[in-house]
Amino acid sequence: MKINIGNHEFTELWDGVLYKVLSDYPNVGANEMKDIIDFVNYEEINGRQCEIEADRDDILQYVQKEMLNPDKYKNVRRPEIIRECTACKTRGGCMTDLVCHTAPLENAISILKCGSLLSAVNARKLPDTVLQKEDRNAANDPTDFFHYVMFSWGNCQAGDRLVMERKLGRSPSSDEMSAGFTPGVRFYFKYDDLDKHPQAIHDGFLPIKVKDEVKLADYVYMIVVPFEYKEQIMKVMPECLVDRVCCLSHDKLDVWQWSEKVYSFVHEMTKCN
Repeated sequence: MKINIGNHEFTELWDGVLYKVLSDYPNVGANEMKDIIDFVNYEEINGRQCEIEADRDDILQYVQKEMLNPDKYKNVRRPEIIRECTACKTRGGCMTDLVCHTAPLENAISILKCGSLLSAVNARKLPDTVLQKEDRNAANDPTDFFHYVMFSWGNCQAGDRLVMERKLGRSPSSDEMSAGFTPGVRFYFKYDDLDKHPQAIHDGFLPIKVKDEVKLADYVYMIVVPFEYKEQIMKVMPECLVDRVCCLSHDKLDVWQWSEKVYSFVHEMTKCN
């Protein structure tokens, strides 16, 4: 694996390279340094060495120096908003109070029947080596990734983009993510609650991921269902989760507007509790 630190458009993990963005380029923030350390540690745990490179010598020298003192960053708290990715124009970054897992309708039904979010290995009952070789693994993720449930930040549109990608069998165009796109069902979690899961881990790229499974009754905060799926979803909704479901309309909204609408709704609900 390799970390490439530079003035990229956004942070991305692709084909064995973590393209790391700095929110205040060329300065490396404490949270960003923690991510780099977490990434290297995760890779080492899984038997992979990690090379670090940067587009400026001063950045590389700083990171190499700070890597010698990882305890300094052990208790760094995530900021309220992470500005490495500014794709979400409404807020100008990733809001860190909530994380979510987004699933297409058919997967959401299976999740609710099971009562848990499952890793790909557990959900599809296939070996990690088989999953890694599938065409859908376009990013060439390593085998260990398929043993985890993945989460994105709560206002991120990446989950719905992936739903559309799986539906189309290719990357969706901008027009296809405009009004009329097919959204997924969003399972929302409070970050601080999920962080207490005994199998939670920080890999330096995703906000958080959890090995094997996450039981919904124990951790999910809210399930947001596109209104047109209400009847199908409520038929399989466990009784213990009924009061954690909300159905919202995405009529005439593009993926950015939908993401903001859903996040804002769930965020406001957390203030009431």
